[in-house]
Amino acid sequence: MPELLKLFLIFAKVGVTTFGGGMAMLPVMMREFVTRRAWITDGEFADMSAVGQCTPGIIAVNLATFIGTKRKGTIGGIVSTLGMIMPSMIVITVIAAFLNNFAHIAAVQHAFAGVRVAVCAVIIKAIVSLWKSSIKDVTAGIIFAVVFLLAIIFGIHPAILALIAGVFGVVIGRLRRKKAAK
Repeated sequence: MPELLKLFLIFAKVGVTTFGGGMAMLPVMMREFVTRRAWITDGEFADMSAVGQCTPGIIAVNLATFIGTKRKGTIGGIVSTLGMIMPSMIVITVIAAFLNNFAHIAAVQHAFAGVRVAVCAVIIKAIVSLWKSSIKDVTAGIIFAVVFLLAIIFGIHPAILALIAGVFGVVIGRLRRKKAAK
């Protein structure tokens, strides 16, 4: 099977089999591209996730673009992105056409409530996976705590938080290199 078609189909499979938005897709993508296919490492996944969270758009779509580009250049990024968004576009179009007819039914409302709870569990699993690959020492834990508190208390935009964390990382890295050079 040609590589571009393979990219499209794999990302379409991820797109069609996951529910709950971009964050809910992270554990599925991690399993598919880090564990199963070894196309990227845990560290690359964490880095791509961080950048994907800071750039405009849905994190899972951004990751699809990054992974596809890594595999097959610009055209790979485009094909992977199309594979990721095509199922959602089709499903959302169909649901939008019929949702108003069924949204008032109690069973539909209960089903959506159940899906929301399941999505929360999937997102927590993604957080735990990212935690394991990102928080490697006390310093990283402190950066996490500071950024988390800034997000919770002040509601600072994720892009600004990532920039702050990046600056902390650079400064701490330089301090460590200076200390090691002495």
